[in-house]
Amino acid sequence: MPQITKAQPRLAFLAPKFNLWVLRLVAWMLPYWLKYKLHILKIDVTDIDRLVEVYKQAQMGRLRLTIAFRHPTPDDALCLGYLLTKILPVAARKHRIVFRSPIFAHFVYDRSKLLGAGKIVSWMYRRMGGIPIQQGRTDRLALKTARELLVNSNMPIAIAPEGASNGQSEFVSPLESIAAQIGFGGMEDLDRVRRDEDVAIVPIGIQYYYLHEPWDRLERLIYELETDCGLIVDRHDSLVAIGQSDGRPMRKLLYDRFYHLSQHLLYQVENFYAQFYQYQIPERPPVEQTISRTEISQRLQQLLDFALQVSESYFNLQPQGTKTDRYRQIERAGWDWIYREELTAPENLSPVSRKLADRIATEADLRLWHLRIVKSLVAIASPYVKDRPTIDRFAEIALLLWDLVARIQDKKPDGRPVLGDRRVLMTVGNAIPLSDYWDRYKSGRRQAKQATIDLTQELQTAMEGSIDRG
Repeated sequence: MPQITKAQPRLAFLAPKFNLWVLRLVAWMLPYWLKYKLHILKIDVTDIDRLVEVYKQAQMGRLRLTIAFRHPTPDDALCLGYLLTKILPVAARKHRIVFRSPIFAHFVYDRSKLLGAGKIVSWMYRRMGGIPIQQGRTDRLALKTARELLVNSNMPIAIAPEGASNGQSEFVSPLESIAAQIGFGGMEDLDRVRRDEDVAIVPIGIQYYYLHEPWDRLERLIYELETDCGLIVDRHDSLVAIGQSDGRPMRKLLYDRFYHLSQHLLYQVENFYAQFYQYQIPERPPVEQTISRTEISQRLQQLLDFALQVSESYFNLQPQGTKTDRYRQIERAGWDWIYREELTAPENLSPVSRKLADRIATEADLRLWHLRIVKSLVAIASPYVKDRPTIDRFAEIALLLWDLVARIQDKKPDGRPVLGDRRVLMTVGNAIPLSDYWDRYKSGRRQAKQATIDLTQELQTAMEGSIDRG
C-alpha cells in the first residue's frame, strides 16, 4: 500500500528557533530514552580530551567548530546529544574548565525524516537548533543557514557526512562533501568580514556492541525471516549449538542458514521483477544449490541497476553518476511530484485538479518504494559477516534483512526486533583545521573543488581509522 495518498504543498524551510528550556528538557529525558527505548545502557568515549580542547577553543572565540559524526544507525544523533550534554561537561570540569551554557550543537538533519514524525517532533527539532536539508538537491537555504550559524552562533554545527545510516558500525559509507562545503563557506564569510578565527572539523566515530551475545535471539530472528520467505528449515542443530560453550559450530550453522536465506530472498526479488517488470534473470542454478558470494554480488548489482531503471523510466530520468547519485535524482523527482508548488494556494484548484494531483502523488510514492527496496537489498551481498562473524556484525546484517522483508510486507519500521542491551563506543579524532586547505581553496574554482575533495577524503580516512575492530 502507498504511504502517501494525497499531494502536499511544497515543503517549507523550517528555520531553527533554538530554545534553551527545550534543550534542558530533552537533556533530562535523554538517559531514560537511551536506556528504556533504545536499550543503550553504557556510552564510552575515547580521547574525550580532544573534544574538550576544541570546544574550549570555540568558546574562547579562537575557532568555529564543526562536529562530523558517524551514522551507522538512527540512534547516533541521540548518542551524540548525550556526549555533548552529559559526558563533555563532566570531562571539562576534570580539567577545571566550565563551559558556558548551552553545551550542545546545531545539527543538520534530513527533512524527509520528519514527514511522518508529527508536529511535536518537528516543533522540538526546531527548538533544539536543527537545520533541515532536502537531500537530492542543492538546498541553498539550508546551506546558507548552516554557514551563518557556524560563523555567528555560540554553538558548533553537527553533521553526519555519510548522509544516511548504513546499518554497519564497522563500515563507513562514502562521505558526501557537505561538511567541507559548510566549512569552506564559513571560512569565506569570516574572511569577508576580516575575522581571523579558523574553522575546524572534529570527526567522531560511533560503534555499537551487545553487552551479552544474543545468539538465541539472533537465531529466532533468522527463523522468523525464513518463515516469512517460505523456507522450511530444521532448527535442531542450531539450537543445540547455541547452548554449547564453543561458539564456532553455532556461528557456522547460523551463517549457512543466513547465507541460504539471502540467496533465497535474492531469487524471490528477481522473480518479482521478471514477472511484472520484464527483468531478464541471468542464468542461475536451482535454489537448493548454493551459489558463491561473488555470484550473489554480481546478480545483486545487476538487479539493483534494473530496479533503479524502473523508477527512472517512470520519472523520465537518464541514469547519471553512481547508484547513490541516481537514488538522489529519483528521490528528488518523486518529491517534486508529491510536494507541489501550486498546492500552496489549494483554493485555486478545482476538485478534479486536486484529485489528479493526489493520483500523481500516490503513483510517485509507489515508484519510490523501489528505492527503499534497493537500499535494503545491499545487505544481501555484503561480505561484512563473512569477513568477521562477530555477533555485532551478524546482528546488524540480519536486522538489515529484516528491514527488507518488513518493507516488502509494509510493516512499520518501529517494529524492529530488539536483540539485546547495547553499549556504545564513541571515538574523538584529531581536529582537522580548514586553514590547511584555505590557500588552495581560494586560488580558483578548480582548486576549490579539489580542496573540497581532499578535505572530504581526509575526513573519510579519519572516520575509517576510528573503527575499533578488536
